[in-house]
Amino acid sequence: MSAANSTSPPTSTRWLTRGVLGIGLASLLSDWGHEAATSILPAFLASLGAPAVALGLIEGVSDALSSFAKLAGGWIADHPPWRKPTGIVGYFATGISTCAYAFAQSWPTVLLLRALGWMGRGSRGPSRDTLLADAVAPGQEGRAFGFERAMDTIGAVAGPLCATALVGTLGLRGVLRWTFVPGVAAALAFAFLAPAARQMHGRHALDFASSFAQLPKRFWHFLAGVFTHGIGAFAPTLLILRASQILTPRVGLARAATISVALYTLHNFVSALASYPAGALGDRIGSRGILVIGYMIAAVAYAGFIFAPPTLPVLAVLFALAGTHDGVQQSLEKSLAAELLPGEARGMGFGMLATFNGVGDLVSSVAVGALWSAVSPSAGFFYAGAFTFAGALLLLLWR
Repeated sequence: MSAANSTSPPTSTRWLTRGVLGIGLASLLSDWGHEAATSILPAFLASLGAPAVALGLIEGVSDALSSFAKLAGGWIADHPPWRKPTGIVGYFATGISTCAYAFAQSWPTVLLLRALGWMGRGSRGPSRDTLLADAVAPGQEGRAFGFERAMDTIGAVAGPLCATALVGTLGLRGVLRWTFVPGVAAALAFAFLAPAARQMHGRHALDFASSFAQLPKRFWHFLAGVFTHGIGAFAPTLLILRASQILTPRVGLARAATISVALYTLHNFVSALASYPAGALGDRIGSRGILVIGYMIAAVAYAGFIFAPPTLPVLAVLFALAGTHDGVQQSLEKSLAAELLPGEARGMGFGMLATFNGVGDLVSSVAVGALWSAVSPSAGFFYAGAFTFAGALLLLLWR
């Protein structure tokens, strides 16, 4: 049975409902808070006397636990009564654990708090995505997910800017305490505005194994392309590092660092601009074709870091291309997944998608970093471009 039949989605032609707006607002506020904390986390850890390896350990452990939480969250999301409570608890967990960094006296405490917050963030994702997909009629998923991604990315831009503005007056711990406001506001927005889950009439929630078995073969074909692309698409922080390396001999370390952060802000801004149009275009002409183009844009951007002249205007174009890729990918992958998944296993499907992306992010960042260090930056970018292009080909040839 299709998702449409099993969940009885709304038939209204209006896609920007109160539920879509509420989920988008929760994403914006949550990202605003935790990205503000993330942007000053290296400086805060240094103030605690933490070694350089501590940051990598904190991020690695947190991301790994978040990936496992997404898989469990997918099964939870297939139980309609649990969806909204899981989202509320997940947003509260992220917001409260983030502001609690301010009271940490050692980096292992930050590791524990970050891990708890990221587990909440991971577990809430499939429930949020399932509620969002159910909040619109079939054929409107791209616009809904594009809007949510745009709001999320606006928060990712606002967070570091806000932290930069406040750190001079509040100090590092003061900024971390301040993140309580957007973090809890996100949970409240989700609690009061996100839609309640619709029951699956005549169906009972499946156990984990049965829910997993409900995932259709075509969805696994889709995940093959997603994962192939994912093990090439690395974390954008490596783009910041490369821009800083290119610019430092010309403008000095301090100015190169400032310009690199500005380029990353451009990346996030373009991602926010691209998210909704990509989703709307996917609804109109088909999600798969637009997603293939998004994957190919990543391959072009990575090739540019190898072959294009390393001038500031060129770097700005490459960061904008990478931001366009992020906006298209994050909107259209979920939209296409919603089209492929049966309603009774939609939560598990979103959990699997998030887990595959999480594992892909880990593999790509480690592989690119290793090639970068052992061979050259160009070797890392060549690896990334090859796999993102291969992922595009798999989706293009998939029937």
